[in-house]
Amino acid sequence: MAKQVLGNNALGLPFSPAVAAGGFIFLSGQMAFDQNNQLVDGDITVQTKQVLTNIKNLLAEQGLTLDAVVKNTIWLTHVEDFAAFNQAYAEFFPNNPPARATVRSDLLIPGARIEIEALAIKD
Repeated sequence: MAKQVLGNNALGLPFSPAVAAGGFIFLSGQMAFDQNNQLVDGDITVQTKQVLTNIKNLLAEQGLTLDAVVKNTIWLTHVEDFAAFNQAYAEFFPNNPPARATVRSDLLIPGARIEIEALAIKD
């Protein structure tokens, strides 16, 4: 089975932003980086919207929308962010949201409040 690396790893770290294989697109954990590769300064709502916009843009490069997402794994750094995160998340997945797991964990980038890894299907 062949795999195709998608996206541009502008951070220079040893991972691919996304990989297509076997009819799926596996998106690496996305954080709230803007188009200049700077972490956006903001609360969980601001960072959640940036992360989901980044995911949306990666999928759009493959002609897909967020409707193609079948599973998300979310890491939050603060338990108290959960309600506001859910509200922002629901704006991006208003109907038939994907399966999801959400956990509280420290993240390796100072100031990052959220990371989302996604799995999409390419029909």
